Amino acid sequence: MNQVVSAKSISAPNGDRLPSGNLFAGASGRLVRLAVWIYDRNIPFLIASVSMIVMLLWAGAFKMTAPGAEGIIPLVSNSPLIWWHFNLFGPYIGSDLIGITEWLAAFFIIAGYFKPQAGIIGGLIASLMFFITSTMIISTPGTTMLVHGIRYMTFLGLFLFKDIISFGVSFYLIGYFGKKSVVLNRVSA
Repeated sequence: MNQVVSAKSISAPNGDRLPSGNLFAGASGRLVRLAVWIYDRNIPFLIASVSMIVMLLWAGAFKMTAPGAEGIIPLVSNSPLIWWHFNLFGPYIGSDLIGITEWLAAFFIIAGYFKPQAGIIGGLIASLMFFITSTMIISTPGTTMLVHGIRYMTFLGLFLFKDIISFGVSFYLIGYFGKKSVVLNRVSA
């Protein structure tokens, strides 16, 4: 689980790995050196993956409570993709299933630290979830309001908008774990 230091290398355009130590020595300016230092320590991956894990575990647990289930009823009921979910399972079991899916994605992402292919699965589960919830910005009433002729997102709209960002982070994690899997397969071959 060497996630903190990534062998001090940066990808070249042709896919080869270049030692960033050489780039660091030739880097002009503090800003570029800071960027290389951040990249070398995998800080973007660590922040993205740990934040995603915490959010999925926490949100999943909340959906298994009565207030959590009741809070997502208007979102699920107005969704063109999963409106049937609560009709089939009811709001409490349906919300539990959504929470379990969030936990499953988090556990696969955690497992990805040790087995990158598991992280790919976690990222795929998360990307599907966040794609669905991102569409709720359009389908849920009350996500925008008109102020002086201009549409603004309400708190609900902003709450759902974060899922678009999470959708992108999910794809980043799929790519990261995919690349990590390829590198590990090359090393073990």
